[in-house]
Amino acid sequence: MNHQERPHRLIEHVLNLLNFLRRSNIEINRFMDSGGDFAGLEPPDVQGAQMAYEIMRFMDEMPGGVLIYYAGGGEDIIYANRELLHIFQCGNLQEFRELTGNSFRGMVHPEDLEAVERSIWEQVSASQYDLDYVEYRIIRRDGEIRWIEDYGHFIHSEAVGDLFYVFLSDATEKLARRQTELDLLLSQREAREQQLQSVIEEYDKERSLINQEYLRRLKVIEGLSINYESIFYVDLEKDQILPYRLSSRTEHAFEKRFQPRRFSLYMDDYIQTWVCPEDRETMAGELTRQSIRERLAGKTTYYINYRALSGGELQYLQLRVVDAGHTGPAGQVVIGCRRVDEEIQHEMEQKQMLAEALSDASTAIAAKNAFLSNISHDMRTPLNAIFGFSSLVRKKAEDPEAVQHYAEKLETASLQLLEMIDKVLELSWNGSGDPQTAESICDLRTLMEDIHAGFLPKAAEKDLSFSLDCGSLTQSTVLCDQEKLRQLLMYLVNNAITYTNTGGSVSLTAAQRSAAGEHGALYHFIVEDSGIGIEPEFLDHIFEPFSRAQNTTHSGVHGVGLGLTIAKNIVDMLGGSIDVRSTLGRGTAFTVALRLPFRDAGPETAPVSAVPLAGKRVLVAEDNPINLEIEMELLQDLGFEVESACNGKDAVELLRQAPPEHYDLVLMDIQMPVMDGWKAAEAIRALPDPLRAQVPVIALSANAFESDIRKSLSHGMDAHLTKPLDIPQLLKTVQRVLRERRS
Repeated sequence: MNHQERPHRLIEHVLNLLNFLRRSNIEINRFMDSGGDFAGLEPPDVQGAQMAYEIMRFMDEMPGGVLIYYAGGGEDIIYANRELLHIFQCGNLQEFRELTGNSFRGMVHPEDLEAVERSIWEQVSASQYDLDYVEYRIIRRDGEIRWIEDYGHFIHSEAVGDLFYVFLSDATEKLARRQTELDLLLSQREAREQQLQSVIEEYDKERSLINQEYLRRLKVIEGLSINYESIFYVDLEKDQILPYRLSSRTEHAFEKRFQPRRFSLYMDDYIQTWVCPEDRETMAGELTRQSIRERLAGKTTYYINYRALSGGELQYLQLRVVDAGHTGPAGQVVIGCRRVDEEIQHEMEQKQMLAEALSDASTAIAAKNAFLSNISHDMRTPLNAIFGFSSLVRKKAEDPEAVQHYAEKLETASLQLLEMIDKVLELSWNGSGDPQTAESICDLRTLMEDIHAGFLPKAAEKDLSFSLDCGSLTQSTVLCDQEKLRQLLMYLVNNAITYTNTGGSVSLTAAQRSAAGEHGALYHFIVEDSGIGIEPEFLDHIFEPFSRAQNTTHSGVHGVGLGLTIAKNIVDMLGGSIDVRSTLGRGTAFTVALRLPFRDAGPETAPVSAVPLAGKRVLVAEDNPINLEIEMELLQDLGFEVESACNGKDAVELLRQAPPEHYDLVLMDIQMPVMDGWKAAEAIRALPDPLRAQVPVIALSANAFESDIRKSLSHGMDAHLTKPLDIPQLLKTVQRVLRERRS
C-alpha cells in the first residue's frame, strides 16, 4: 500500500464490507438492522468488517445524509445512509437506487446538474484536501422539489479508485427563510442597515458552525485531516491503537508500519520520549483509558494542549480525542495530533499587544493628569489677575492713570489665557485629521524678516540679542504652506525667547543646504538660544503632548506644554523633520529640515489703495448680548455705523426689507438660535435682488477649526474671523473684502 492510499483505509473497509454483503446476497438495511450479526458469515477481514460496521452504524445515526459514490464513469452510488433515504422519501436503499438510477447524476435536478458538476470539479482541482460545497435541487420520490446543501470530499487511490463521500442536508426551509429575510432586509436597507449587518453576521456564524460540524464528522469517519500530523484509531476495550498517519515523532514506535500496538504502552513511551518534562504528569493522567471515557462522557470530543521537544526545539502541540463509537461509554476513539505553534504565538503576541496598549494608556493618562494639573494652575493665574484687576478698575474708576494701568494688566492676562486655549485647540485640530496644507508662492527671505521684526519688541523687553541670518539663501522663492511655516517658526522663536534669561541671545537662521536643482532644494530653519537648556532625560519626550520639563511653579513660565507638540505636528504635515540639540544651562537649538520646490516670484504688483471705512454701515448678527455690546462699541469707535440682529433669520429679514446697498457689510456669528450663520449666508446669497444678495459677509465666530473656515467660504461668506475680535485683523480683512467687491 503506497503513501497516498494509507489515509483511506476506513473507506476501504466500508467498500469491502459492502462488496461482501452484495456477493452474499444480503440486503444492507437488514444487515444493519440485525446489529451487524456476522454469524454464519466469514468476511475475509473480520476486524476490518467489524470496524466498517461501526462506521456505517455511526453514519446511520448521523442527523444529516451521507453518500459514497464513484467519481468517474456513471458516478454509481456505493452507499447511502438512512437519513439520505429519508430526505428522498425512500424506504430502503433499493428504492433509492431505482429513483436515482443508482447514480449521483440521477439525484440532482436536471436543470442544476451541469453547474453542480462543474463547481465540484473546479473546487477539487483547486484543492483536493478541502471539502467542496454546492447547493442544488432534488426531486423526491413523492415528486416534491427540495433544496440540498452538499459537502463532498474527493478520494483517489489505487485500492479504492476515485470516490466522493458527501454530507447532505435538506436546506429548503433554511434557504427559503434566508431568501425571505434578505428580501425584507434589502427592501428596508437604508432604514435598517445595522439590522441587515447583524443578520448577515449571524448567518455567517451559523454557516461557519455548520462547516465546523461537518469537518468534525469527516475526522471521525475518515480519521484523517490535512492539519493533523498523526492519526490513530483506538479501541479502548481492547487497549489497542492502530495508526492511520504517522509523523517523525510517531513512526519509530510503529517501525514505520501501520500495525497495531497496546495503547497504554505506546502512550507511556510517547510521553517519556517526546513530551516536555513539565507536561508529562498532566499528559499521563489525561490519556489513561479511564480518563478518556470520563472526559468523553456527554460529549463527542475534547483536546489537550502540551509542549514537546524535538531536536532541542520547543514545539506546541494539540491532541484531539473524538468518540467514534457513540455506543454508550466511549469504546472506540480517533486521536489526532497537530502543531499549534502559530496559534500559541498569536495568542502570546496578542497578550503582548494588550500589555503594551495598557502601558501606553497608563502613560497617556499620567501625561494628561499632569497636563490637567498644570493647566488648572496656569489658567487660574491669569484668571485671578483678570478678576483682581477688574475689581481694582471699579475701585479706582475716578483715577484715569490707575485705570489705564489696570487695563493693560487685564489685556496681558487675557492674552496669556487666550494663548493657552489656542494651543489646546491647535493640538485638537492636528490630532483630528482636519488640518490641510495650502501651498502658495512664498518668499522665504520676506517671511523670515517678518517673523524677526514681529519678535524684536518681545526680545527687547528681556534685553536679548535677536539676530537673523538668511545669507545662504540663493533661491528664496518657493512653493509651500507659508502660514503653517510661519506658525511653526513663531512657536520655536517664542519658545526660545521665553526660556532665555535676560541678557542672553536668540538667533533665527534660514539656510539652503543643497545646491539648487531642477525642482527645488533642501532648506534648514534653525532657532538657537543661550537659554536654560533641557535635561537629557527629557529630550526624548519633548514633543509629546502635555509634557513640560518643569511646571509653571518651578520655571516661572506660563504654558501648557503643547507648543513643541504643535510644532512637531506642523513639521509632519509639511513632510519635513525636526531635530533638537540642548545642553542644560547653555541653550538649545531646533533645526527644521524641509525640501521645497522652486517657483517664480512673478511680476511685482502695484500697491493697492485703501478703502475708506468711515461711515460704512455694518449689520452685526450676534445672539450673545455681551459680545454684541463689545463688538458694537469697538466698531462705532472705528467710525462704522452699526445695526444689529439677534439671529441669522432676523439678519436676513433686515437685509430683505432695507433699501438696496443700505448695508455695506455683514458680520455674522455662526452658532445662533433659530437660524445659524451658515444658513443665513446661504439665504442672503439666494435673495432675488443682486444688490442685496452680493453684500459682503464676514464670519465672526468662536468656531476656529480649518474645516469651519472652509465651511464658511463654501456657504458663500467672503472671509472667516475668529473671536475674540482682533481689531487690526478685522480692518485688514474688511479692506480686502470691500476692495474685492468694488473691483
